[in-house]
Amino acid sequence: MPPIRKYCREDIIKTTYELVQKEGLGCVNARRIAKQLGCSVQPIFHNFTTMEELIKEVHHRIYEKYKEYLLSGRDQPNAYKKIGLSYIQFAFDYPEFFKILFMKETTLDAEDFLMADVLGDHIIKSGQTLTGLSYEEQKKFHIKVWIFTHGIACLVATRTIQFSKEEIDELLGRTVLEMLEGYKKLMEEENEICS
Repeated sequence: MPPIRKYCREDIIKTTYELVQKEGLGCVNARRIAKQLGCSVQPIFHNFTTMEELIKEVHHRIYEKYKEYLLSGRDQPNAYKKIGLSYIQFAFDYPEFFKILFMKETTLDAEDFLMADVLGDHIIKSGQTLTGLSYEEQKKFHIKVWIFTHGIACLVATRTIQFSKEEIDELLGRTVLEMLEGYKKLMEEENEICS
């Protein structure tokens, strides 16, 4: 009789992560994971008290992959633009992961949503290097930039529109600069009115 294979926590997490990457979170249940592993559901519940515990582990790995993408260009001179491009690239490379992280219902407003991300503060500071705005001004400006960038990322993640990397680079770069120009002009006009 061949030896019985024992499945460790890491095997189960890795298999679940791969299933979610290919098919989305809706595919995750103990039977589907067990089938992929070639075992019964017993090893899953031996290693995890609940499916929620397993999903939490997988969610953590998904977020770490996202962080890896966003932080890849943090030390480059054009870090702010690189972060936006990385966000869109993550949506292209990992559409199911992007949907899990950024295309779900919440009760947060835009600022709270951005600041709930541990990278939010880092992204705002990277933007200040480009814009020269104060932290609070940059936060307000970044919300506008993020909404635009998020729109492109959603189109990419859902494969609604096919963009080339060059088109995305041009669109993001030019539009953010135009937005910055308009934002600064508006701030100047508001300052004149208040003086």
